[in-house]
Amino acid sequence: MACLHRKDLGLLALRTAVGGVLFAHGTQKLFGWFGGAGPEGTAQAMEHMGFLPGERSAYAAGLGEAGGGALLAVGLATPAAGSIVAGTMAGAISVHAPAGFFAHGGGFEYPALLGACGLALGVAGAGRYSMDAALGHRLARPWMGALAFAASALGAAAVVTRRQEEVRRREARAADEAAREDGSGLS
Repeated sequence: MACLHRKDLGLLALRTAVGGVLFAHGTQKLFGWFGGAGPEGTAQAMEHMGFLPGERSAYAAGLGEAGGGALLAVGLATPAAGSIVAGTMAGAISVHAPAGFFAHGGGFEYPALLGACGLALGVAGAGRYSMDAALGHRLARPWMGALAFAASALGAAAVVTRRQEEVRRREARAADEAAREDGSGLS
């Protein structure tokens, strides 16, 4: 009788749960499944949030969530999948951070948890019950994980910085416009 390994079963449970949630969220963006906005609606929302261009940002977020989630769920290229998820969630955290931590107030609790799970799974590996193990870890070498996490961190930093600059520009334009309106009403 085969011996089941508790840690590997735990990794399988975590991978499938987190990966499944991410996959569902990504397909909302990419295909409009599960009541999602699809690429057009997501592109508009991304532009509104300061991610430019909106269409490219929508596809990047959708692919990061759906692709990273699918890879995590099956345990394939797990270090890369974890880094993709962590990087994608960094963008989501930047949107929700002004509302504080807790999700009930619109905060970043939920994307932070998903990103942390992706990061942890990428570092820990997929375990015995995974495609990585079945393939002899050809797509889960330690150097691949280090490279993927570095690339993801740099990409996320660039995206978040660009978004923050756009949000600041919008706020400055709105303040200038409000000042002009206040000044023109005094004459």
